[in-house]
Amino acid sequence: QVQLVESGGGKVQAGGSLRLSCAASGRTFSSYAMGWFRQAPGKEREFVAAISWSGGSRYYADSVKGRFTISRDNAKNTVYLQMNSLKPEDTAVYYCASPFVGGLPSPSKNEYGYWGQGTQVTVSS
Repeated sequence: QVQLVESGGGKVQAGGSLRLSCAASGRTFSSYAMGWFRQAPGKEREFVAAISWSGGSRYYADSVKGRFTISRDNAKNTVYLQMNSLKPEDTAVYYCASPFVGGLPSPSKNEYGYWGQGTQVTVSS
């Protein structure tokens, strides 16, 4: 079965950086798009970034554009989220996700059928 395991979360001061990783297993990783979402306490899960199967197309939420970078290494079955210039409002549990089918990225969480367990990111002011 498909498994997604996030790592790299933690506590950081505003302005700092973190890199999240998501290791995938259970199917041909390079055939599918991948996405990152986040959920803050009391809020709905929201789109952060997504990347196509090849890495050639990337999409970002306006709130993270210019600060976050999504990338993937198909040889390692891993997707990354480099987060720079972090702000307190970036505090959330971050989830990686993959669709049941399709290699094209989407900002809609309804397109994603597989989810990791999440990793906590806390940014202090």
